[in-house]
Amino acid sequence: MGSILYLNQIFYLCCFFQFTEVMHSVGAVELTFELPDNAKQCFHEEITKDTLSTVEFQVVTGGQYDVDMSLESPTRQILYKGIKKQFDSFTWTAAQTGVYTVCFSNEFSTFSHKLVYMDFQVGDEKPLPGVGEHLSAMTKMESSSIQVHENLNTIIDYQTHHRLREAQGRKFAEDLNAKVFYWSIGEALAILCIGIGQVIILKNLFTDKKTVSFT
Repeated sequence: MGSILYLNQIFYLCCFFQFTEVMHSVGAVELTFELPDNAKQCFHEEITKDTLSTVEFQVVTGGQYDVDMSLESPTRQILYKGIKKQFDSFTWTAAQTGVYTVCFSNEFSTFSHKLVYMDFQVGDEKPLPGVGEHLSAMTKMESSSIQVHENLNTIIDYQTHHRLREAQGRKFAEDLNAKVFYWSIGEALAILCIGIGQVIILKNLFTDKKTVSFT
């Protein structure tokens, strides 16, 4: 029984190393960047013809959580254009080989900085090393490796989206906390001023006024 558990641990460890190896070889860019107000930032990627690509983005923090995004082909043709989008995803097949440009614009905002997440995937993911390289049917070990690999990909996607939601919710809570804090200070100062004013008025009403007569 102990030897079976040990073999299972070795198997999943090997699958994990294969998974990390493939992740480094995939043509994908995943990053989070800051987009200042009245600014525009572009990213360029060279893509070969008939390659399936996907770009996904989401505004994490800033303003109304919206941004303009456009995708241009090497011939300056607009393949996608989103106006004040909070999040979106676009998949296309490259009609020609060249440099494709993804631009994010915050030019409509005068004072709000944005934090934007982008995931740019180019091409299909390469198969696991040593899997499917022979002519015979896949073994049970290879099928299990592929299943574990797909499950790990799904887990990474879920973790990424949950981190984005957590960061967005945390930023919203911090902004709300700051607004409540300053509003509370303003109310406290207003109550203090009103109390002092009422004391002064009541004191003047009940103070005896001395009359001075001139002879």
